[in-house]
Amino acid sequence: MSNRAVLEVIALDAEDAVAAQAGGADRLELVTDMAADGLTPSVKVFAEIKAAVGIPLRVMLRAADGFAAGDIGVLVEKARAMRAAGAEEFVLGFLDQDGHADLVAVERLVAELNGCPWTFHRAIDRAVDRDVLRKHLADLPGLDTYLTAGSPNGVDAGMDVLLAEAGRSDLPGYEPQIMVGGGLRLDHVPRLRAAGIEAFHIGGAARPGGWSGPVDAAAVREWRAALDG
Repeated sequence: MSNRAVLEVIALDAEDAVAAQAGGADRLELVTDMAADGLTPSVKVFAEIKAAVGIPLRVMLRAADGFAAGDIGVLVEKARAMRAAGAEEFVLGFLDQDGHADLVAVERLVAELNGCPWTFHRAIDRAVDRDVLRKHLADLPGLDTYLTAGSPNGVDAGMDVLLAEAGRSDLPGYEPQIMVGGGLRLDHVPRLRAAGIEAFHIGGAARPGGWSGPVDAAAVREWRAALDG
């Protein structure tokens, strides 16, 4: 069995997707509007990316900046439209006003996914209690990944939390894979890999020209080499 680490790259369009795949990405997170930290893309863009690459695509389900669900009906319609277009993997995550998982919103949306695999994104880094959140979500179908930096302030601040959680994979609520993202740098990789973390997520790190420029295959390839090394 291969111990190849998973490399997920944010893609905004088909050009990004093709470059990320060429650089060695294993999976793409599809979003729009990074000024709002990533919202649900259009069905048209999803279809264009799906036609352009052959690696798994995780579609963001998020209608507004922040970690409140907002109008869950809007999100349900977005999920239905993406499912009808062929989407099979998703990213979502909402908190209530007290900083706990918004179980009403999450459970309603997950019901629309009908067992599709999904990631609970960095809302976990804003939760009032990460352990409680994990336990509340533990039995939801399809949850296989937490995207986290360990802290709302990024991997530098969250490193100790990430290393501690990596050691709890046999405990209830800790079975989903930890995917590290949010201020992630190449120099973080050796320590995270040594702790057994096997999934990594990059956005700006794949774009030397910033978010106004496309994903660069060479930048992705550098990450692929670091993870494989």
